[in-house]
Amino acid sequence: MRVKWISAFILLAALSGGSLLAQEAQAPMTLEESIRIALERSLTLHSAMVGIDGSEFRRKEAITSFLPLWTGQYYYTRYNSPASVGFTGTSAIGGFGSRDIFNFGTTLNQPLFTGGLNLANYRSAKLGVDLSKVSVETVKRDLVLQVRVGYFSILRAEKFRDVAQQQVKQFEAQLEVTKAFFEVGIVPKNDVLQAEVNLANARQSLVTAENNVATAKASFNILLRRDINTPLNVVDILEYKPFPLPFEESLEEALRQRPEIKAAQLNIDQAKENVKVAKSGFFPTINLSGNYGRVSDAVGLNGDMKDERWTIQTLATFTLWNWGNTAFKVGESKVKVTQAEDSKTQLVESITLEVKDDYLNMLVAEKNIRVAETAIAQAEENLRMNEERYKYQVATQTDVIIAVTLLTQTRTNYYGALSDFNVAQARLERAMGRMYP
Repeated sequence: MRVKWISAFILLAALSGGSLLAQEAQAPMTLEESIRIALERSLTLHSAMVGIDGSEFRRKEAITSFLPLWTGQYYYTRYNSPASVGFTGTSAIGGFGSRDIFNFGTTLNQPLFTGGLNLANYRSAKLGVDLSKVSVETVKRDLVLQVRVGYFSILRAEKFRDVAQQQVKQFEAQLEVTKAFFEVGIVPKNDVLQAEVNLANARQSLVTAENNVATAKASFNILLRRDINTPLNVVDILEYKPFPLPFEESLEEALRQRPEIKAAQLNIDQAKENVKVAKSGFFPTINLSGNYGRVSDAVGLNGDMKDERWTIQTLATFTLWNWGNTAFKVGESKVKVTQAEDSKTQLVESITLEVKDDYLNMLVAEKNIRVAETAIAQAEENLRMNEERYKYQVATQTDVIIAVTLLTQTRTNYYGALSDFNVAQARLERAMGRMYP
């Protein structure tokens, strides 16, 4: 008996634990939590962050151009007649000796002057690292905006679904009143049929609204890289809070913080470094070279016949004439600097327009919210009065239907304006270069 009680207790605890887990799984998700999940799982952001590593490798590669290069070679030669060991430049000289000659040589080459080529390449690579970092910041801001818009889209769809549910309930109540009036002969059968049709249409609208909620949640799950059918509830944060900054300050913040403007300036700086790379062709290159070589008739280079030699030399290389090749490269590089500067100017103008457009959209939504709030109160009072008048047969059922439709449309307009305001504010804050307020 005691064993049965213990088993029952364990089963009850397990069921309770499973219920708690289910409640935790269905706990409403906040906007902040959604943003955190998106930033952790986004493949686009991951690719951008990996791009920083790639740019860092290119920067380190550019450093190696300043360092000495060590090369070596080992080769075997068989002559048709015996040859003696020795050097003529880098080759063995002929004579009597061995037909098998083994040669080893190594060179250490240190660049002393490259006309600014190596330094300009390094600076360009370093600017590339900064560009990759700015790209990550841009991707983060775009991703946060997508999450915010997706989050508000869910809330918008849920509000529209709630309005549709209210409309169904109102038409159900109207149908009950109409049936009661028909049974006592106050209204004709046609009023009942009309009420049933309106209720059916409202239920169809509700089905569409519920489908829109499911679609919005599925899209949001994909954005967060979760299973598309994962249950999802979000915290309702649809509200109206006046934006504290005027347009001028919003624009000033955008021009100061937008990562795209920083990237445009980095592109200009990188293009200028490429001009220096092209100009390096006008200058000689100077290298310090150290050479060591050994020739022998043995594989290990330690045979009876062997010879070795080392040299140190400084080599200056001049390009006396290349048909204007270097000048053409410099000209092309300067054109790219001008193009980069023009792109930055166009970007600033585009950002200015973007901020203005988002700011105006926010103001429009703000005005619509105020108008809709007043209209809802009026529409609710209008419906109440028409329902009372219909009960006393002072108004027709058509008057009630029109009142219900007006109230539904007014509520839809209100939640649409509220959603538009929050989305417009999110877009404005993205245009200002903010990550998340």
